[in-house]
Amino acid sequence: MDNFPKVLCGWSWEENKLFELALAVVDEQHPDRWEAVAAMVGGQKSAEDVQNHYDILLEDLQFIESGKLDHKLGEEDRSVCWTDEDNKLLVRLDIN
Repeated sequence: MDNFPKVLCGWSWEENKLFELALAVVDEQHPDRWEAVAAMVGGQKSAEDVQNHYDILLEDLQFIESGKLDHKLGEEDRSVCWTDEDNKLLVRLDIN
């Protein structure tokens, strides 16, 4: 997975997996939730980094669930982290 594209603003595949696992085990009501998640991601991300990453994830989920995703990703420039290379990879996956 070393060549995994960093499509999420510099987050590696491993960091994303650790982030997902951390979200699953750290309670939403934990008083130091973002610090705990940051520690579980490996210590390279700050509490602010993981909270921002979570906010982006929520925005993406809301966009997907809204039904506005029409598989024409190149026509709407909504993601700062999405590159032409990422779009080509998605097209190769042929999700239509």
